Amino acid sequence: MENKLNLEFIKERRLRLGFTLEEMADELGYKNASTYFNYEKGVCDFKANQLPIICSKLNCTLNELFLYPSFAKIAN
Repeated sequence: MENKLNLEFIKERRLRLGFTLEEMADELGYKNASTYFNYEKGVCDFKANQLPIICSKLNCTLNELFLYPSFAKIAN
């Protein structure tokens, strides 16, 4: 079974915490919100080194970012 990011969780968590697309884009070093939007929508794949940054911003664990956290071999 392949581990996939739970993009819906990322979006919902971002909205619940009140962060804009632009704020997330800035945090990850993107020039504009539309670039981040493409990642959150699954058009592009987040890079492994971006996941800890997302976790820090969204105050969550790496396992929470995955659809199949019981299969994610990630140390938190």
